Amino acid sequence: MLAPYAATIHINSLELANAALTVSLKSAKSTSKVVRELSKGRDLSMRDGQAVADCLENMSDSVDEMKKSMAEMKDLDGPEFDDKMGNVKTWVSAALTDEDTCMDGFEDNDGKMKETIRGYIVNVAELTSIALSLITNISST
Repeated sequence: MLAPYAATIHINSLELANAALTVSLKSAKSTSKVVRELSKGRDLSMRDGQAVADCLENMSDSVDEMKKSMAEMKDLDGPEFDDKMGNVKTWVSAALTDEDTCMDGFEDNDGKMKETIRGYIVNVAELTSIALSLITNISST
């Protein structure tokens, strides 16, 4: 999923981390949209309906945290580099936690809804995890 960026990034770890964060954000937005559509289903059980609503809130938080991270990544120059990178790591880590938490409401649920949402959440969480790993490896030196 990062392959399209390879030609322009080369070996710049900051650009690679930004690209990974961009891909993760796009996936989180797309997943959030899917979850929102699923929440409108008329045949949802009460349990699934609540789980989907909670998941939608978690995905919204995840998107917000990734947006804040991307904004902070654009302004890393200066003596506050370490503080800003700390913020980015915290927010991306929180986004990953929100994505994982999305599935908590489905823990006792069986069926198609749980598996449908799991597929999307696993994908976005993997992308966010990759972004976090790349961000963690950026240093001020």
